[in-house]
Amino acid sequence: MEFFHNPQIDWMGKNKYFITLSIILLVVGMISIIVRRGLSYGVDFRGGTMVYVKFAQAPNLDAIRHALNQEGLTSFKFQTYGPSSEHEFIVSLDLQSTARYSALDKGRSDIVDALNKLYGKSAGGRADFDTANAPQIAAHLMSDDPLGLAVKGAGTASDTYNSLAAAIVRFRTEPPRTGVIGSWQQLAAVSGATPSVISALRKSFYLSGFSVLNTEIVGPQVGAKLRDQALYVVLAGLGAMLVYVWFRFELIFGVAAVIATFHDVLITLGIFSLLDKSMSLTVIAAFLTLIGYSMNDTIVTFDRIRENMHLNRRENFRDLINRSINQVLSRTILTSGLTFLAVASLYLFGGQVLRGFSLVLLVGVIIGTYSSFAIASPLVLVWEAHARRQMAGGGKLAAKASAASGRAKTRGREAAGARR
Repeated sequence: MEFFHNPQIDWMGKNKYFITLSIILLVVGMISIIVRRGLSYGVDFRGGTMVYVKFAQAPNLDAIRHALNQEGLTSFKFQTYGPSSEHEFIVSLDLQSTARYSALDKGRSDIVDALNKLYGKSAGGRADFDTANAPQIAAHLMSDDPLGLAVKGAGTASDTYNSLAAAIVRFRTEPPRTGVIGSWQQLAAVSGATPSVISALRKSFYLSGFSVLNTEIVGPQVGAKLRDQALYVVLAGLGAMLVYVWFRFELIFGVAAVIATFHDVLITLGIFSLLDKSMSLTVIAAFLTLIGYSMNDTIVTFDRIRENMHLNRRENFRDLINRSINQVLSRTILTSGLTFLAVASLYLFGGQVLRGFSLVLLVGVIIGTYSSFAIASPLVLVWEAHARRQMAGGGKLAAKASAASGRAKTRGREAAGARR
C-alpha cells in the first residue's frame, strides 16, 4: 500500500528548518524544567504512600479534601483510574506529607480515618460492613439469630450462619462490587439473605460506601534508588543500540541514531515538564518503548540508504538520502499512523493510571518519526560532507608538498651546475 507514488521531496534541503524547530523545542523544554526546578516525580521516585479506594457512588471530592485537611494532610493528590463508572480513585501522599510519621504506613491509616469520619458519622457504634470479615458477620448473626435457629441447636445455627456470612463476603468481593456494597438491598441476591437477616445486619453494621483496595508505600531511599536505576536503564539502552547500529552499519550511523533518539527523549521530557506531568515507573517503561520505536524507524531509513549506496555508488549522497527517505515514506506513514491511532485510543480511554504512559508514546511516535529524517539523516549527510572536505584537503596538501619538493630538486640541480 502506497500513499505517495514516486515522491520527490527535498528533505535535506529543509534540514535547517528541521534543526531550528528541534532547537526551539529543546530550549523551551529545558527552560520549563529549569523554571520548575527539575522534573515532577511521582510517589515511585520521591517516596510516599498511594491508597487505592473504591466508592459505591461518585464521591464528593471537596468533602474528602476537607476531611483530609482536618487530619493534617495537606500535600495529597487525587486521580481516577479504571472506568469512571467504577468510582475508583488513588489518594497519594508524597514524602513531605509522610516523613513526619514514625512509619510511612501511618499515611494510609490517616487517609482511612479521614474517610471513616466523613462516611461513618451516623454509625452509632456500629461496625463498617465493607471491612467486616466472615467470622465477624457470623458472630453478629449468631447473636441476633434472625432465622430463629437457636432452638435447633448451637451447631446448626453456627454452621448456617457461618456459611451465610461466607456467601455474603464472596458476594461483596465479586466484581463489580470488589469490596464495597452500595445498598442493603443488594444483599437480597445472596441465597439465604432474607429480609430478617438484612435487617439484623443493618442493626450491627453501617455501609461506609468505600473500600480500600490496595496500598503502596515507597520509602525515600527506595525512591532515590529507583530514580538512579531508571537513568541507568535509559543510558544502557542508548549505549546498546549505539553498538548494534555501529556493527550493522558504520559508527557514524550509530552515533546519528543515538543522537536522534536522545533528541526524542529530551523533547518528550520537556513536553512532560510543560504539561506538569509526573514521572513514574510506567512512564519510564514508556520512554524505553519510545527509544526502541524511534531507533527502529531510524534503522529502516538507514537500511534503505545503505542499500542505495551499494546500488548507486556514483550518485550524489544528498540526492541518495532524499531518494531513500522518499522510498520509505509510505511505509513510515502507514506504521506510524496506525501506532498513533492505537496510542491515542489508549490515551483517551485507558484511564488516569495509563495517561502518562500513553502520553509519552503519543508524543514519541510523532517525534521519533520526525527525527529519523529530520535529525538522523542530516547528521549522516553533514558527516559525509566533512569527510569529503578532509579528503579533498588532504589531496591538495599532498599536491602542494609534491610541487614544493620538485621545485627544491630543480634549485638543487641548478646550484650544482653553477658550481661546475
